[in-house]
Amino acid sequence: MRFVSPFLKKVLYPALAAAGVFRRGAALGLAVVTYHGVLPPGYEPVDAAFDGNLIPAEALRRQLRLLKSNYKVISPEEALAWRQGNFELPSRAVLLTCDDGLLNNLTDMLPVLQQEDLRCLFFVTGASAEDRRSTEQRGTLWYEDLFLIFLRAPAGKFEVSGEGLSVCVELNTREQRRAVWWNAVKRLSQADADARRAFLCTAARQAGIDEARNIADQNSPSCRRFGLLTLPELRTLAGVGMTIGAHTMSHPVLSQMAPDSARQEIGECRAKLESVLQKPVWAFAYPFGDAASVTPQVLALPQEAGFAAAFLNFGGGLGTELPPYALPRIHVTAEMSPAELEAHVSGCHERLRRIAF
Repeated sequence: MRFVSPFLKKVLYPALAAAGVFRRGAALGLAVVTYHGVLPPGYEPVDAAFDGNLIPAEALRRQLRLLKSNYKVISPEEALAWRQGNFELPSRAVLLTCDDGLLNNLTDMLPVLQQEDLRCLFFVTGASAEDRRSTEQRGTLWYEDLFLIFLRAPAGKFEVSGEGLSVCVELNTREQRRAVWWNAVKRLSQADADARRAFLCTAARQAGIDEARNIADQNSPSCRRFGLLTLPELRTLAGVGMTIGAHTMSHPVLSQMAPDSARQEIGECRAKLESVLQKPVWAFAYPFGDAASVTPQVLALPQEAGFAAAFLNFGGGLGTELPPYALPRIHVTAEMSPAELEAHVSGCHERLRRIAF
């Protein structure tokens, strides 16, 4: 599949989309689309893969209009009612979701959703139950901070120890830095959130990086890119009709944690969000959400915590036989064209993938 992917993206999918093949072949079922936010104006991407989860506002608008024209975008509450057997899906139903709870979800994504009269299910971490945003209060995603440290640290041996954690890596090419970063993410996921943050402070100082740079000014592009929503901002999002879901307390790789720690990450997030929002939080999204981070043991935890549904971050496409605690989603990236998005939503991409493998 990897070898034919450029042909699919640049030739086959545009041709099929232009001919209307995707929507003719799609019928009953639900496709779940997930975003991670919108690139704020003025922000300069630091790495194509790192920033590729966020898309420009106009790209989001084009995608939403495509979905409105050719599919039926349902609300999160309609998706819940379907899950409970109280709602019949329309033909070609699509649910919009967004992970992580970055500030740009409010400042840059919400205006587009409102202009298109659409609702979205936003998954946020426990940090968004805090009244203020700071690095000490976990106001950014720890694994993004770690990536920036590894990306900007001088080339050569990089060794950090503290809080019972130790990392010793060789930093050279960008690709190699990405690899050691992901290995470090898995290792640091085994520690608690406070130990992770303390370790990051030590690593940032050793690399000569100012960790507070991302969230010093809430109006800056950098803060809108990296800062997490605070409670007042989260209430604003919920107050205009958006639905809030849980994304763990601190966004670890759950499969790397002890079962009790993973259980606490999930259950505490739901309890905290329900307490501050004063409304039920019924949906959960697995952090990272790939097959390696969501094991069968992890899949059992959201139901145990009382959620009605839980979402992965891969697969996706129109379907009716969807496992309620392993709901597949189409992960939208900056490089995904409207034709490729429609190939995923219609289920064509997933069918081709299964044939290829």
